[in-house]
Amino acid sequence: MLLTERIRIDAVQSNDATELHRYFQRNLKHLEPWEPERTVGHHHLDAWKQRACEQEQNGKEGKSYHFKMRFIEGDEIIGLCNFNSVSRGAFLACYLGYSIDSRCEGQGLMFEALSAVVPFVLETYKLHRIMANYMPSNERSGKLLHRLGFEKEGFAKSYLKIAGRWEDHVLTARVNSA
Repeated sequence: MLLTERIRIDAVQSNDATELHRYFQRNLKHLEPWEPERTVGHHHLDAWKQRACEQEQNGKEGKSYHFKMRFIEGDEIIGLCNFNSVSRGAFLACYLGYSIDSRCEGQGLMFEALSAVVPFVLETYKLHRIMANYMPSNERSGKLLHRLGFEKEGFAKSYLKIAGRWEDHVLTARVNSA
């Protein structure tokens, strides 16, 4: 568990499925512009039961690391971050993704959480680079990554299909200085 001034951050466990389901049910419309189109049933409770088990197992196997954020005095998930596609060998890298509850946006909570989680992931899992890509229209995400020490490394046209459209992305990374 990581603690910041306002938040506690834990790895996702299989028993988090119900809370993960609730988080996405509350935030479907809020997150929709930034997410790939999902199949019917993607956010059903049964799907989250399976996905939470997979996320926990992937963390144990070092394939990806998924974290949930809650207020120190609360049980409700207010945000998520994940470090996916972990590559070992000469690359030692992964991709960062994150989301925050619509009711918590604009309060500096994601910056607070990622300021703790990113160094933890770099050091604990011995990674050299964390990459994070964002759509140019998502200025908040670009500013957040810049504040966290991510540097622009490029631009990818039609990079990911988001909300049914191929979207350009700005490519950024934070390199471990150790």
